[in-house]
Amino acid sequence: MKTSRRTFLQQATALAAAPLILPSKIWAAETKPNDRIGLGLIGMGKQNSYLLQNFLQQKTCRVVAVCDVDTTRRTAAQQRVNEFYTAHPEIGSADCQAYNDFREVIARKDIDAVCIATPDHWHAVIVIAALRAGKDVYCEKPLTHNVHESVEIIKAVKANKAVLQTGSMQRSMEEFRVACELVRNGAIGKIERVECSFGPPGIPCNLPEEPMEPGLDWEMWVGPGPMRPYNSVLSPRGVHDHFPDWRSYKEYGGGMVCDWGAHHLDIAQWGLGMDNSGPVEVHPPDDPKATSGAVMLYKNGVRVIHKDGFGAHFFGADGEVKVNRGQFEFWRDGKKLAGFVNREDSGSLESAIIHVQKEYLNNAKVKLYESRNHITDFLDCMVSRKKPIANEIVGGRSAICCHLLNQAYYHHEVIKWKPKRMKFARGGGKPEWLTREYRTPWEV
Repeated sequence: MKTSRRTFLQQATALAAAPLILPSKIWAAETKPNDRIGLGLIGMGKQNSYLLQNFLQQKTCRVVAVCDVDTTRRTAAQQRVNEFYTAHPEIGSADCQAYNDFREVIARKDIDAVCIATPDHWHAVIVIAALRAGKDVYCEKPLTHNVHESVEIIKAVKANKAVLQTGSMQRSMEEFRVACELVRNGAIGKIERVECSFGPPGIPCNLPEEPMEPGLDWEMWVGPGPMRPYNSVLSPRGVHDHFPDWRSYKEYGGGMVCDWGAHHLDIAQWGLGMDNSGPVEVHPPDDPKATSGAVMLYKNGVRVIHKDGFGAHFFGADGEVKVNRGQFEFWRDGKKLAGFVNREDSGSLESAIIHVQKEYLNNAKVKLYESRNHITDFLDCMVSRKKPIANEIVGGRSAICCHLLNQAYYHHEVIKWKPKRMKFARGGGKPEWLTREYRTPWEV
């Protein structure tokens, strides 16, 4: 971020809450387009399509660049941005540029932050390059592809005094915060275990070669990952409305352990108060072929178990707290005190949360970071220079949980971990499990 723009934003901190007290037209007038945060989006698939729509609605930023290795996707995203600003010239100008190479985006001096929603194997390379170029970063979850990358990103954010938000949006959903506040305030007694529900670990990629169509830079898509022939499962051509299955393959993702696991293990970490720590051991299931049943063991004896169930499910000595998107239950002494799962329950999720806050959290000693919107939280923190709700430590350590769990499945060995130092205990794992081979010229 340029000094002049940063200075302006810091001076405008008091205006960050202005939409709550001022008409939108006054807010728009107070923040001129050229004074707003310049944003570039990298990786214009389904997830960044959603994020783009949200960033376009923010009056404190303007989208000036999009980037994708697929010609159709980046052109469509560029057109979408320019059409939006043509219709809303008071917010920004219709001069968004489209790029094939992310390095051209982060080289622009008018770009203050980037939003990264590429496949996982690209995350750390782009994040660290952006941080070193002086940008703040919003990066999708899981933040990294391996443990080594989490450690390096945490270091890079600190070294560059940057702001990073991980796209673990469940932290900005009220049901998850309230659930974790109940757990943290002892509402269900001493925690014994947490069960988290998500799919299997990653698998080796064995997809057959398909004919390459023009308009895709396959060399750039593969990037730091191992080169292999093109297959549309990894990168469906053009604009599509689904999440591609590259995430199932360990070379480019980490299976559902790194996809949905990054969400629910993150909530387990939050509820256990382990954002700055992690497990000390990870045990594989008894059956070497099993794709669930692995257990993370924490120093306090709490176990986090990967199994089918209810998103994140906390078991305490006196009760249970269950939480999933749009679903929440609070049980104590075998009685359901509040909750909403489906239409068969009376009331609503909102009424259940209000009841819990009034009756059980009114005088709570532990109050967790409250974010109402994951994107505005990031933009606000760019102004204040405070750490956002899913900062690099949160996102990096939650990703480490995913990676350690995957390594237990891949090698069927007990992993012993030193969370403070983010390294294996003696005899607890092999160094090569922490990283991967990077294809030249890329490295982390």
